[in-house]
Amino acid sequence: MKKSQEKFTLSQTKSIKGSRHLAREKALQILTAVEISNSDWKTIFDHIFSREFNFDEIVTEKDKLLTPEQILELESDIPIIWKEDEVEFAKQLIEHTIKIKDEVQSYIKEISEHWSIERITILDKILIEMAIAEFIFFPEIPVKVSINEAMEIGKDYSTDKSPQFINGILDKILQLLNSKNKVKKTGRGLIDN
Repeated sequence: MKKSQEKFTLSQTKSIKGSRHLAREKALQILTAVEISNSDWKTIFDHIFSREFNFDEIVTEKDKLLTPEQILELESDIPIIWKEDEVEFAKQLIEHTIKIKDEVQSYIKEISEHWSIERITILDKILIEMAIAEFIFFPEIPVKVSINEAMEIGKDYSTDKSPQFINGILDKILQLLNSKNKVKKTGRGLIDN
């Protein structure tokens, strides 16, 4: 990304190391932005994926004067240092999640008895879609890992009841997918399947 196009500054002194968990969080943020704004995910990917947004209250010593550079550094987002395979994982996860969105919604309708899909929060719905994309398109990722990641991220980003709700929905959809022979795991993905 060109420096002149950068609207939000990045820290020059701090950085975060990427991980698959963080890649899933960033994929959730991108998919949520796509859902809300109808943006193309590729146009917003670099901006969201490359940084940890700094929304923290700036705390400094009382009566200490800061230089403009110090203020800018305190307000800057933190850059994320990614491995190429983590970036590729996130891009594939986003693409597959978008591709199966309608299919997942039909699964949710099929397994739900007493509530409608419109009542599910956007974040929970996207986390469910992401986990199902992992079930189907990522044969090397164990199902339990996909479920646990969705629950863990739901705990951080959605409601208190999200982890249990996500777990229940994913368990039912997994049974449905297994009955249709849609989940095919290999290698590490076979662990606890």
